Amino acid sequence: MISGLHFLIVAKHCEIAQLEALADTSALVDTTGQLVHALQRERGLSSLYLASRADAAHAAWLAQVHNALQLEDALRASYENLHTPRGEPGHGARLFNRMAYAVQGLDALPLLRDQVAASRWSAARCTAAYVKLIAGLLAVVFEAADSAADPDVSRLLVVLFNLMQGKELAGQERATGSAMLASGVACPTAQQRWLNLIDAQERCFQVCRQFATHTPELDLSAARMAPGPDIERLRRVGTTALANSALDTALSPRWFEGCTQRMDALRTCEVHVTDRLTALCHERVATARAELGPWARLQSQSLRHILADVAPITQLGSPPGASGFFDEPTPDVPRSMPDTTRAGLAHAPLLDQSILELVHAQTQRLQDMAIELEGVRASLGERKLIERAKGLLMARQALTEEGAYQLLRQTAMNQGRRIPDVAQALLSLADVLPPR
Repeated sequence: MISGLHFLIVAKHCEIAQLEALADTSALVDTTGQLVHALQRERGLSSLYLASRADAAHAAWLAQVHNALQLEDALRASYENLHTPRGEPGHGARLFNRMAYAVQGLDALPLLRDQVAASRWSAARCTAAYVKLIAGLLAVVFEAADSAADPDVSRLLVVLFNLMQGKELAGQERATGSAMLASGVACPTAQQRWLNLIDAQERCFQVCRQFATHTPELDLSAARMAPGPDIERLRRVGTTALANSALDTALSPRWFEGCTQRMDALRTCEVHVTDRLTALCHERVATARAELGPWARLQSQSLRHILADVAPITQLGSPPGASGFFDEPTPDVPRSMPDTTRAGLAHAPLLDQSILELVHAQTQRLQDMAIELEGVRASLGERKLIERAKGLLMARQALTEEGAYQLLRQTAMNQGRRIPDVAQALLSLADVLPPR
């Protein structure tokens, strides 16, 4: 006969498998972060080269491509490792769909590089292509954060995703500023995009700091992630210049170098969060395994107890002392247990009491985790709403991504509402919105 403890142990094994999958995911996220960082620099150098046509910029871009190729191989290997059965618990179909899309982007990367090398595409078009590829890679991180079942792990993944997203926006700002300054002309469209990128990355960093407060050892203060004075000055030069006025092209390498230093500092923050994430996953696995040991011993003890009682049934009569079993007093029930549980335990054998206590404690812990996890995932849910609403506006109103977000933001300000609430209202009216 299978006891309740058997299923409790099975549940613990499932929990361990999910935690081990999260540990694998944290390694995948780290490898993704390394490749994204390399591609961000490659994108910036491609913009610098295509806008200036300088031989030095071309040589730097080629060297960066070589570096990114090695990291790409490492990421593909990480993807292959996740396809083993051990990596499946805790990962839904959406995660693997995101990975499929990311691999398609990596497969198309040689074509993009050919266009840069031959100067066939403009800096803006190449930047947009890199942005699309990096967005596909970051979507894997987002889905990993959304699939985590441990609140503390999920919180760290939310911090890491928003940090990586904010850094990606900072990288797009580097590419946008580099191209415009290298061209020597203040382009109004590029200036508006520049301003939008500044605003968007700060929102991501605000979410980072909000969730990082639950992990005191993470130093993600505003001062640490803010741009330096030189970047601020060059921001003002580029974004406030009169439309189509001349710009000093010598400012482009200076801008690129300053932004690169900031990107490297943000990457250091990424590594710090990823290290903490990996350590936490291994801590959780070790804790779960330590909890499993006594349960397995209790199961063995329970089995011996059952066998001792069942064996005499095949004989006539009862074993010595068995008749007094129900006459012995019931041990005290712990006062910390709820009344309903205490009532059930009042008539249970000693071993069954221990099992029921374990079941109750495990159920309460999982319930507490679910409540906390719901709050953590609210941030991810709001981001999904905004992305869907932006996509709807882009499809129905012929807006760019920046234009769609600005419309949502302005509507929220005019109505005194939150952007996610405006996005939800817009999606509910999707069927009645006029097509473009």
